Amino acid sequence: MGKYVGSSCRLCRREGEKLNLKGTRCGTHRCAVERRSYAPGQHGSGKRVKLSNYGIQLREKQKVKRIYGLVERQFKNYFLMATEKKGVTGSMLLQFLERRLDNVIYQLGFCSSRRQARQLVGHGFVFVNDHRVDIPSFLVKTNDEIFIRFKKKGQKTVQDNIEACKERKVPTWLEVDHNHFKANVKRLPEREDIGYPVNEQLIVELYSR
Repeated sequence: MGKYVGSSCRLCRREGEKLNLKGTRCGTHRCAVERRSYAPGQHGSGKRVKLSNYGIQLREKQKVKRIYGLVERQFKNYFLMATEKKGVTGSMLLQFLERRLDNVIYQLGFCSSRRQARQLVGHGFVFVNDHRVDIPSFLVKTNDEIFIRFKKKGQKTVQDNIEACKERKVPTWLEVDHNHFKANVKRLPEREDIGYPVNEQLIVELYSR
């Protein structure tokens, strides 16, 4: 399956909750979930069918996939990586997802959404330990130093994002200096650092079938 290029708001409506895929717009009255709290499509406004256990597990996986903007192959690879690490598989899965560079840039408040963060990384603005990294899936590690270095343009956009996202708290495993567009990874993320409701055990059960 290829990369999804449709409306981000349809994904939130399909999951029945805000996934913050549109940045600051999700916190305004223009949010599609607030205006149309039913699933998209011709029969979306009808009565919701009660899901089976498999359906519940599938919806949880789809929700997490969409939050991080991944396709199935990428997501499954992270799950396989998590099964090979010592520790709780579900927690390790979330840790890998949180360590993605595009997610880190988003969590630091330099971008209003993960999609925008992927663009910033892909365009070569982000440096990790003085090395340019243009791969959004790059996994940060403890003590990594992250810098944003601008070319001829881009600084005002990031400054506007910082101002718009100032109410959003930066996770405790990250340390940021917005004035100098730099940050530091103090430690690896833990389960309690995940700031949105997700039941990772359902995903583990789904892939363990």
